[in-house]
Amino acid sequence: QVQLVESGGGSVQAGGSLSLSCAASGSTASNYCMVWIRQTPGKEREGVAFIDRAGGTRYPDSVKGRFTISRDNAKNTLYLQMDNLKDEDTAMYFCAAKFYYCPGSVQDFVYWGQGTQVTVSS
Repeated sequence: QVQLVESGGGSVQAGGSLSLSCAASGSTASNYCMVWIRQTPGKEREGVAFIDRAGGTRYPDSVKGRFTISRDNAKNTLYLQMDNLKDEDTAMYFCAAKFYYCPGSVQDFVYWGQGTQVTVSS
């Protein structure tokens, strides 16, 4: 199994940028489908960036063109670059992983980090 630890959250003004990192240990992260998921109280969890084992990426329309997911297999680390941040991006951000295949729902990701808070103010 893999252990995940996020870092890099914080507060930023609207229009600014933040970069999140997710360090994986205990297993080779490149063997996993990985995702950044955000959650706000009272709202459903939303997968904002997905990357499969081959490096293919997918984003919902809400963040497309503003967020970029990447992974450094040598460092066993997942990243999320967030640009042109908006108030509605405020949330707790989690990285999560599932071995081999990407599941159809964010609820089906097996391994989760503890989360890092991102706060965007205008």
